[in-house]
Amino acid sequence: MEHIYNFFKKASLKTIDFIKNPAVFVYLLSAILITLPLNFAFGSITCILFILVSFSSVHKIKFAYNSSLLLLITFYFLMVISLFWTRDLKLTLGGLKKEVLFLLMPLAFLFIPKLSKESVYKVFRLFSFSMVFYAIYYFLKAFFRYSKSGDTTVFFYHELVTKELNAIYVSVFASFALFYFIVLDVKKIKEKIAIVLLFVLVVLLSSKNILAVDLLLILIYYFFFSDSTKRQKGIIVTVFSTIMIVAVLLVPKIRDRFLIEYQTIYTDNSINTTKETEDQVNTISLKEAWSKERFEHNDFFSGTALRLYQIRIFKELLYEENILFTGYGLEASQEKIREKVKQHNLYPDYGTFNFHNQYVQTFAELGIFGLLVLLLLLFINLKNALQNKDFIHIVFAVTMIMLFLTESFFCRQRGVIFFITLYCMLNTINNPKKLKI
Repeated sequence: MEHIYNFFKKASLKTIDFIKNPAVFVYLLSAILITLPLNFAFGSITCILFILVSFSSVHKIKFAYNSSLLLLITFYFLMVISLFWTRDLKLTLGGLKKEVLFLLMPLAFLFIPKLSKESVYKVFRLFSFSMVFYAIYYFLKAFFRYSKSGDTTVFFYHELVTKELNAIYVSVFASFALFYFIVLDVKKIKEKIAIVLLFVLVVLLSSKNILAVDLLLILIYYFFFSDSTKRQKGIIVTVFSTIMIVAVLLVPKIRDRFLIEYQTIYTDNSINTTKETEDQVNTISLKEAWSKERFEHNDFFSGTALRLYQIRIFKELLYEENILFTGYGLEASQEKIREKVKQHNLYPDYGTFNFHNQYVQTFAELGIFGLLVLLLLLFINLKNALQNKDFIHIVFAVTMIMLFLTESFFCRQRGVIFFITLYCMLNTINNPKKLKI
């Protein structure tokens, strides 16, 4: 009996030592990020595995208080208490299951050994190279489809990565990987090839928001953070800027996406006297999206016009119903969007879109307190990034702030996993000093 006891005691101690090894969590966190573009099941499995390993020896690992992580838990607490006033209990319960990582991931990070900056950047390296392989796969698949159909649309936007995966989300993942390689102090040939492939992927995915943010961040990096010579900075910035501008102006599939947005700003359909037919598609201007009372089923909303319209209907709902402090409840706002679409006589399919704005989405579902917690999360994230002078952290912080203006990022599992994993890693680094990479 004593031999059995000693065997299990030694095995237990080895397991604890294994769990305490930061390398274990490096690979688990890498797996979480690497599986983001895959089927949802892979993301769920890797997250569950990380959480189980983290919690399997809680009593042996010292708890480390971190206010940044507790904010995530507070955010989930607001989601839970929205059960008391939700307009749709079933949807809110389903949403709580999807958003449970806001509770479990920060709890896991509060108990695992604090990761060094070297460990965190190893995770980023593994993830970034995985995105290079994804890019190669998307390009090869597009060339194969093009060889069969002759249709160039297979190289752009959702067609390149599938609508279910979503071009905007892949743009976010690819952009983060791109900047990991950009900030490397020493770039070998494989890193330079990675930059080219990821940059091409981001351009072809043609997310207007991400392209604009990436160009801004590239300028900031080379003007304020890079140790390159002035001549090198000038050449690199010129190359990046020129490629983006040329792509927007000369590549039809990309140019058309920007041209539609341009038209919504300057088109005034109120002075258009041409008689419309039922088959004619009428592009809605920003002015109309904000103020027109009744639309027609042949009205078309560009991305910007649709997002402005969604803000408008939230403003109307805020005035019409008592949701300032409570919202409608987690995941319970979609029916109200459908009602507004019907009231304004839009084509019914527009009722399937969420607010496409994380700030508005949070306000509509969790009320003003939910919005304040979200803003505080983003503020602390940006503050820590600037204090540590970590440009990768700055990229993440700025991208999230800007992306939340055009996407309800937490409505998709991929968005939740990406945000929480990076937020937890970057805001719990053991030694955030500058690291030569």
